Amino acid sequence: MITLGEGGTPLLAAPRLSERLGVELWLKCEGANPTGSFKDRGMALAVSRAVNKGAPGVVCASTGNTAASAAAYAARAGLPAIVVLSRGSIARGKVAQVKAFGAEIREIEGSFDDAHREARRLADDEGFVNVNSINPDRIEGQSSAAREVLAQLGAVPDVVVLPFGGGGNTVAYAQGFGAELPRFVLGEAERRRDTFATAIRIEQPVHGDEVKRVLERSGGTVLSLSEKEIEQAWRALALDEGIFCEPASAAGVAAIERDAAAAGGRVVCVLTGHGLKDPDAVGSRAA
Repeated sequence: MITLGEGGTPLLAAPRLSERLGVELWLKCEGANPTGSFKDRGMALAVSRAVNKGAPGVVCASTGNTAASAAAYAARAGLPAIVVLSRGSIARGKVAQVKAFGAEIREIEGSFDDAHREARRLADDEGFVNVNSINPDRIEGQSSAAREVLAQLGAVPDVVVLPFGGGGNTVAYAQGFGAELPRFVLGEAERRRDTFATAIRIEQPVHGDEVKRVLERSGGTVLSLSEKEIEQAWRALALDEGIFCEPASAAGVAAIERDAAAAGGRVVCVLTGHGLKDPDAVGSRAA
């Protein structure tokens, strides 16, 4: 097993936000993973199984966090990694991680969807294992977070709130909870193509159909959020609770802000990445 000590992240009560929003809010802080995001859970398993299969390397497309995680775990395993990025759309902290871990960066003109197609082509042509969330090992690994929430709370929460980019993490949490699902509330950016919350800058959710089925099973919903709503929630997490997350992580809290009555009860909000992933956001928006 290729591991960097992923998992076991804190589940923290959020008393000030709970009082303001009228819910019992808990924050699952996935920025405490080794490369600073939830991606490490699935990447540990995906890279481990790639090694076991004798793969010559791994490849992924990314809005940043997948690239950083793939590069780190590939380095740990002694495998080459190729990451395909949309030019100019990736937060600086994540690019720095990829470079530090020695992965090969291939920048393309176009969107994340274009990068995803290119990563699939490279996997087919060069025999590398694709470690995007289309790889079921990624979903299986990420599902461990839901089982941690169950252990930490001692019960299924009433609601789980997640940022909605590609949708893989929603599918993973549903898998981890099993037959008894909480209600899923997802926060997506209205401006998917150019939102400042770069981690969810994905025009077409890769797992869109699977997410629809999760929402149908759980009675859940998707809320489309303005840039202002995401920014205000991001600032509130820092100022009210002392938690610094990357902007995309705050989409879940913004969804509760929009419709706290719909959330209700005991709510777990997943903060998917650490704030140091995107230092430029602080300079431009938190001054």
